[in-house]
Amino acid sequence: MENLDVMVLRTLRDWRTAGKRALLATVVRTWGSSPRPVGSIMALCEDGAVVGSVSGGCIEDDLIYRHTQAYASASASAQGGGNSIPSGPPTFVKYGITADEAHRFGLPCGGTLELLLEYDPDAAALAQLVQALEAGQLMQRTVRLSDGAVTLATARAPAELSVSSVELVNTFGPEYRMLLIGAGQLTEYLATMALFSGFAVTVCDPREEYRSAWSVAGAKVLSEMPDDVVIAFKPDRRSCVIALTHDPKLDDLALLEALATDAFYVGAIGSRRNNEARHHRMAEHFGLNEAALARLRGPIGIYIGSKTPSEIAVSVMAEVLAVKNGVVLPRDMEVAQAKNERAVLANDPGDLVCGVVHSS
Repeated sequence: MENLDVMVLRTLRDWRTAGKRALLATVVRTWGSSPRPVGSIMALCEDGAVVGSVSGGCIEDDLIYRHTQAYASASASAQGGGNSIPSGPPTFVKYGITADEAHRFGLPCGGTLELLLEYDPDAAALAQLVQALEAGQLMQRTVRLSDGAVTLATARAPAELSVSSVELVNTFGPEYRMLLIGAGQLTEYLATMALFSGFAVTVCDPREEYRSAWSVAGAKVLSEMPDDVVIAFKPDRRSCVIALTHDPKLDDLALLEALATDAFYVGAIGSRRNNEARHHRMAEHFGLNEAALARLRGPIGIYIGSKTPSEIAVSVMAEVLAVKNGVVLPRDMEVAQAKNERAVLANDPGDLVCGVVHSS
């Protein structure tokens, strides 16, 4: 699944380009609990088609009913009866003002949200915005409330939605990206979870035997050496890089390049012992200091007692999403800390040579 905002805007662009009437709904304020955060968007077409979400579903149902009824009554409106087709400058609408209404629309107890509805957004402006987002740009979209006129500008940094009596300003894109080193079974599970979480996923593995068995559609698979791929990938603040091969010859240089970028998450699979050995190699052979090594996550994931590839993928994806969303996890959820507290034995006794265990 691609980035939800891009999908909504692209679909809305296509509707408007085809001459269909449509509206764009944006969550601009919330009070109490809310099922969707401020800045969430949804598009609704005159035929009732909808993409995106502003709530758990009931508010969408109400908008669909109200506006498709109005569209369907266009001819009656022209004759002086029925509902009028929604048009004109943007309008605000609140849901969940009373306890009864909150219950009716499925909002959490005490929850209220306010939407801005834009009627028939300009197709050319939507096309320009989608083109910029698809090119990886961070864009600021400003809506003048008096008439719905839209101004687009390149943004320097992500920003929270802001709304005043004059305008609404929302920042979009670029999409979140995940680069996975290694194309094994764990990578397939993690790639699947990342895709349905809205990440664009790239997988790198120079080993033909692993690439030939890859089975996850939607992920881009590359065969170049991982460090070269990281350089070409150009990780930014909406990117994460995760090494999953257990092979220092493939992982280490890629991680070294990733740590020199703005990637919000850089990590590698491995046990506590492997992680300590990796830090030692990085310091001894590549001169990384403690500050740089502190950015290298490992053992990756949160501690859920995972053993199987699928469970480990859940653990890793949970940590990635927590970091992405700015959530500081309790220390006892870190894999190493949790295992140490529980006196869990290390998985790899013996001397470790290039990822292969030899008993002494």
